[in-house]
Amino acid sequence: MLKIEPDEDFQNEIQSELIKLDQEITAFENQMYLSGKYDDYNAILDFHPGAGGTDAHDWAEMLYRMYTRYAECHNFKIEIVNYIVGDEAGISAVTIVIKGKNAFGLLKSERGVHRLVRMSPFDSSGARHTSFASVNVMPEFDDKIVLDINPKDLRVDTYRSQGAGGQNVNKVESAVRITHIPTGLFATCEVERSQIQNREIAMNLLKSRIFQKLESERLEKLRKINGEKKDIEWGSQIRSYVFCPYTLVKDHRTGYEVNDVASVMNGDIDGFIMAYLRKEFHHEGNV
Repeated sequence: MLKIEPDEDFQNEIQSELIKLDQEITAFENQMYLSGKYDDYNAILDFHPGAGGTDAHDWAEMLYRMYTRYAECHNFKIEIVNYIVGDEAGISAVTIVIKGKNAFGLLKSERGVHRLVRMSPFDSSGARHTSFASVNVMPEFDDKIVLDINPKDLRVDTYRSQGAGGQNVNKVESAVRITHIPTGLFATCEVERSQIQNREIAMNLLKSRIFQKLESERLEKLRKINGEKKDIEWGSQIRSYVFCPYTLVKDHRTGYEVNDVASVMNGDIDGFIMAYLRKEFHHEGNV
């Protein structure tokens, strides 16, 4: 109709309706893809360097920054639970909680090993290096999840905080580490000035890790019963970030890729997340 009889007002109205329709379709897709049992929970993210020495520690910090930028862009709240700096650069371990609607449902796709290829800033010869870092994602534990944990199975250690936070944090043994002896799982928190507060946060974090372990074991049993050969995803390499000799970020599970590395490192990872959610939705036979 517009080709036959151009009408600027009508064209603007159609364009406005198309934008609205696109937003409604996206909202409908999110409703379908984010219908898992724990998708609406907050997300706990752990960052750890892998193979690659100093570059791996730096890479783990780059990933930490990428996900905090993603959270900020989506108006999610970020809480740092544990932050341990690397000996020479980067980080040795960081745990954060990202709070907001469907935080876990969106970020569960990011669980796994992330691979970096770049010219190392820590190599005087300027050689290209490959390094790895892992991201673990768990739903934040709350009272709706019931876990029977025997207090006798817990060991609680206190120590002085290694991070910034003022004289009280560094001079008083306010930091807490709780270990679940039967599984060997542990959680630490040193960000609060009060040992009681740190202990409460560490206990909730430990419950989330125990819950994740139980869920992983349950899923693995189902895979064996169903005869599936699929690897547990959080233990596998999921994505590569190449900075040279070309720029490319590619997800090995979905095949989704982009060339704008800088944008990705600035938190623009929605395309990767949605590609994963679509793939999983279709894989589970929902359509």
